[in-house]
Amino acid sequence: MSSASALRELQRELETKANDLSKLQKDIAKNHQVRKKYTIQLGENELVLKELDLLNDDANVFKLIGPVLVKQDLAEANANVRKRIEYISAELKRLDGTLQDLEEKQNSKKESMVPYLSKNMPSAQLGTP
Repeated sequence: MSSASALRELQRELETKANDLSKLQKDIAKNHQVRKKYTIQLGENELVLKELDLLNDDANVFKLIGPVLVKQDLAEANANVRKRIEYISAELKRLDGTLQDLEEKQNSKKESMVPYLSKNMPSAQLGTP
């Protein structure tokens, strides 16, 4: 009787650990998705910066605000794009740190499950209580 309750308790612990692992994997996938979005934005902004660098100092630069194109100073446009690139780069660094933490937690969870599985798997496969 006690071995059956011990087996149920073990199953509950494994389910809890598996749920935690699943949540970590979802967080990692979400991190990758956000990181991909920022990487694309960084590439776009670097392309805009290259285009702005090609312009003469007296060139007209316009910024789209809603449905309206508003004239903007070239230096101001350059500064805005550089700030945006700086911000996106900082976010990518932050996401890298978060991803590394999540992956370490994931590996830790996996390692914590191994003893439960290896110790109790043979008895569970044989169907012995």
